[in-house]
Amino acid sequence: MATTGIREGSLEAPTRHPIDWKNASFYDEDALNAELERVFDICHGCRRCVSLCQSFPTLFDLVDESQTMEVDGIAKEDYAKVVAHCYLCDLCYLTKCPYVPPHEWAVDFPHLMLRAKAVKHHKGQTPLRDKVITSTDAIGKFASLPVIVNTVNAANNSGAVRSAMEAAIGIHKDAPLPPYSSPPLRRRLAGRAPEVSSVQPVGPITGKVALFATCYGNFSEPHIGQDLVAVFEHNGIAVTLATEEHCCGMPKLELGDLNAVERAKEKNIAPLAAMVDDGFDIVAPVPSCVLMFKQELPLLFAHDPQVAKVARAFFDPFEYLTHLHKAKLLKTDFKAPLGSIAYHAACHQRVQNIGPRTRDILALVPDTQVNTIERCSGHDGTYAVKKETREASMKIVRPIVRQVQSRQADHIASDCPMAGTHIAHACDAKRPIHPLSLLRKAYGI
Repeated sequence: MATTGIREGSLEAPTRHPIDWKNASFYDEDALNAELERVFDICHGCRRCVSLCQSFPTLFDLVDESQTMEVDGIAKEDYAKVVAHCYLCDLCYLTKCPYVPPHEWAVDFPHLMLRAKAVKHHKGQTPLRDKVITSTDAIGKFASLPVIVNTVNAANNSGAVRSAMEAAIGIHKDAPLPPYSSPPLRRRLAGRAPEVSSVQPVGPITGKVALFATCYGNFSEPHIGQDLVAVFEHNGIAVTLATEEHCCGMPKLELGDLNAVERAKEKNIAPLAAMVDDGFDIVAPVPSCVLMFKQELPLLFAHDPQVAKVARAFFDPFEYLTHLHKAKLLKTDFKAPLGSIAYHAACHQRVQNIGPRTRDILALVPDTQVNTIERCSGHDGTYAVKKETREASMKIVRPIVRQVQSRQADHIASDCPMAGTHIAHACDAKRPIHPLSLLRKAYGI
């Protein structure tokens, strides 16, 4: 390897550095290519990440098929093939790479891929299709309108329409698309009077929750948010809606459209910070949205105290319930066993470094077996639905399918509802059930 060091790997916990995306040098293509070559050379010499996603097999095939059989033999324009397969799951950084900071080689593969995506977007090379399908707020607001919602759902389930969509815009005809629901969650919960919290502040939680519904939870599967409210209020946690809500920005982050991420941040942070000042914690039912507020926005806007304030108050639902359980305040008056659960631990929940909280809470239910699967599903919101990456997504999900089918579980569950749907579709199985819905079922509420 061209790069040398005094240690094979690092034993310290990974540390993340702020992303200096407003510096003009961030978009310097020559500097980017130099850093890509440096990191790719380290990856080539290690190859521990080969099983995680398609980025690494793509890179290693490019190396092995080059004239030099080293990274210097890869054409610079082929670097984009590696970047295209990274969907920022973060697992390589958190679970595999021995060279992440504070190691002297300072490899942050996901954020290097983010930089490459940002340079591509900055050059105006993002396809119109990708700009449209990542505009989740706009699509959801339109698709969930009365009457229109039935037309959209029927079209998304029509073989003829889906074949036309694949030919016209490259949305794979076999990929399940999100359903839309009318009315959306925020309208269903609007005007409701939340119960008075019977829980006092415990550890890092206040006992009062503001629900950030998320685009998916609001427009596609509002029952997940309703189940969250039911479970939390059964446990004495008052839940109210965030006063204002827009897309968290994760879909645009995955495009490298950092200006759009900033616009979303400007809309969301002020009202959320005001709720934190009023004593609320913030909870969202989709791991990617939680991760966006807990990790990505603080790294993109490292000097914004409001962003940091919101990040400290943002929780995964089962992380929140775990704090309650540690204080011996979580109710365990379960009425129904759940049987066997094939539980997929979503990537964006795993990389929050909160531990297997969903598994631990579900395991409290009597006569319940939780079989955890810790592999990426390959969904990524858009990766699994695009024609050019659908086959790769199905390759990534295949080991999960084998595990699910071998266990013949009563339920397929994932904290990420989109990953759950992708897995169930690949298994040719019934629709998955969200862990919050399972918990509500166990409580009998």
